[in-house]
Amino acid sequence: MTKNKLSDLNNHLFAQLERLDDEELTSEQLTQEIERSKAITSVASKIIDNGRLVLDAQALSAEYNGRKSVNLELLNG
Repeated sequence: MTKNKLSDLNNHLFAQLERLDDEELTSEQLTQEIERSKAITSVASKIIDNGRLVLDAQALSAEYNGRKSVNLELLNG
């Protein structure tokens, strides 16, 4: 079971950006990094969508139950 947080996602995305910016990559290595980036971006998008769904559900629940805040801990599992 993984215990990643949304902050970890941010770190992974920036690390991948740094790999793409490596000027010493060969054309073949750059192509591999681009493919890796596409996969990472696809998974990251799903994680972000899921986080948005959790946040929206919390906001709706807070509004329905008269609370003034949401539980952001649910975003980090």
